[in-house]
This record gives sequence, structure tokens and C-alpha cells, in this order.
Amino acid sequence: MAGHGTEEHPHGADRLCEAGDRVYSRAVRRGRVPRGDAGPVPCLLELALLHPDPDDMEWLVPTSPQEVMTRLLRGLHDEVSASERRMGSAVAAFEWYAGLGGAPGARAAEGAAIRVLDGSSRIQAALDQATEACTTEVLTVQPGGIRREHELSEGLHRALELRGRGVRMRDLYNHVARHGQGLLNYLELMGDAVEARTLDEVVDRLILFDRKVAFIPANADRTMALELRHPALVAYLVTVFERLWRLAIPLGAQLPQTRIEGVSHREQSIAALLAEGHQDAVIAERLGISVRTCRAHIARLSETLGAASRTQLGVRIAQVGLDGPVDASGPGEAVPDAASDAVPGQGRGPGPAGGVTEALPDALPGRGSPTGR
Repeated sequence: MAGHGTEEHPHGADRLCEAGDRVYSRAVRRGRVPRGDAGPVPCLLELALLHPDPDDMEWLVPTSPQEVMTRLLRGLHDEVSASERRMGSAVAAFEWYAGLGGAPGARAAEGAAIRVLDGSSRIQAALDQATEACTTEVLTVQPGGIRREHELSEGLHRALELRGRGVRMRDLYNHVARHGQGLLNYLELMGDAVEARTLDEVVDRLILFDRKVAFIPANADRTMALELRHPALVAYLVTVFERLWRLAIPLGAQLPQTRIEGVSHREQSIAALLAEGHQDAVIAERLGISVRTCRAHIARLSETLGAASRTQLGVRIAQVGLDGPVDASGPGEAVPDAASDAVPGQGRGPGPAGGVTEALPDALPGRGSPTGR
């Protein structure tokens, strides 16, 4: 029967077959279904969506939808985290190989697929060339906090030119970017040419043009970038983007509530990172907020959970289950005013070009580069 189920129902809990959808929905509505109803849909048992009723083994009871969604989110979170680690290792390897000497012919051949851009002028020129050649799509990841509004007007003409050519843009930001009025104004101006979503954490800056060329940071102090044109590398980065995009929440939607009363979505994100052992500065950087704001959230979290010390806070976080991803099954929570989350001088965050002009180098005032400067 298990083999039959695998052949007939080759899917996961994220996309049930039509028959499985009917039986599981009926089980949720009624509280249980006869065991015989699951005969044509063994996938529901294999995926642990139905399990025997301990009071009557002839009946099956459903796993709650909330638990299923939490399970799916945790699996996606683990998958994306693994992808981020692999991408970080790949970037380090590219930098190392780029620094090796070699025959002139070999260097020229490699340069066509992986090119190291040293300095803002070279980064600017390469981005200009890719922007001018772009005809269909721009995908960007924009880490960091809120940018001051007077900086957001620069470079808008580039985004308008892309929109005029029918180029579609999708941008990923940290949740904190929701509090920047400049980003909201920009998205209203660009209309349906740009779609934005947010996450607790995003990877370092990434720009993809037409799924043919990508730009990523190349060193720790962000003075260099990598221009990638190798099809396999670009395809890999597109996959990373698309998986993050699936996890992200549309900018117009509210953030999900947490399972613990009095604990905000951001405080749960901070709790999960504290549980991993990260320091305040690292947590602030990953969530795109200031260290001061991060510590204020930690203080409120300690008060809510009744923790008198950081050690006790870690224990309480584990006890109440705040050491995992946020459950997105509940109704949304209102987004609080977070103007204090802007990180002065950080130079990273939402920009007026849907992540394109925002990602240009320091040679253009008020804008960052794919290196995050």
C-alpha cells in the first residue's frame, strides 16, 4: 500500500492531490473520518495528516492545519538556511580562486563567467551595462534598515526607464523596511511594475537581471563585487531568491501574530536568534534594526517571559517554544511605528529603484552597491 501511495500520490503536504484534499478537509470539518475513507488516499497517512483515533481505532483524526503549517514553515526555513550557508561558502571560494594567478588565457576565459569588480567605478559601470541590457525582469534582495527619505529620490529615473521598457521587478526586504514611508511612496509611483515582500532575515545584497547576470558582494568590507554570468551559478541564485520569495510576506499584508500573548513578531525573531547564541549586534544586523532597538526588544521580551537574566531568558525562550520560526497561521498583527529602527549611516535599505538603483555604488550619493555600501 505504501508503494501504491508513492506512485499514485507523488506530492508533499504543501500540495495535496484532489482526493486527499477532499478527505483531509472533511476530517478537519467533522473532527474525524472512518478509516476506510483513507483507503484511496494513503498519502494522508504517509504525510501524518491523519492518524488513528486513540479512543476508536476504526476512525482517523486530522493533524490540525496550524500544526501542518508550522511543520511546512520549519522545513522551508531549514532548507533556505542551508542554501544561504552553501551560497556563503561559494562566495568565499570564488574570492579565493579569483585571487590566484594563472595563465593569461585561463584568466580571460574565467572572466567571462565570473568577474571581480574592484571599486565603486567598476561596479557602477557593470551595473549600468546590465541595467541597459535588461528587458524582462529584475530580482533583488535588499538587506538593512530604513533609508532617509531625501535619499530615496535619487536614481528614480532608472526605475522609471525599466518600467517604460516593460521590465518587471521583485524586491525582498527585511520586515523593518515596512516602516519607511519613502518605500511605500515609491511602490505607489511604480504601480504594478514592482512587487515587494519582506522577511525577518534576508541574505546579503543580490541583484539578478533577466536571470542571466547576477551581482553579489565579494569581500567582507564590501569594496568589491562579483559579476556572475555562469548559467549554473545564476540559476542557483535564482532558486535561492524564489525560495525566499515563497517564505516572504507581501508588503501589503500584515505580519502574522505569534503564539505567545504580549510577544511581537519581531521579538519572536529576536528570541529565535538569541536561542542560536547570537550577540545583540549580530541580531540587529540580521534583522536590519539598530543595536539600541534590538536591546529594547530584548528587555521587553525578558519582562514578558519573566526572565531576570540572559541565561534565564534563554531557558524561558525554549520552554515557551519561541526558538523556532514564526507560525504564520494566525491573523496578522498591526505593524508598529518603528522610526527608531533606522540605522544612521548604515546606507542599506529600500531604495527608489525597486532595489536596482538602491544597489548602485557610492559614486552616486545616497545609494548603496551590491556590496551593501
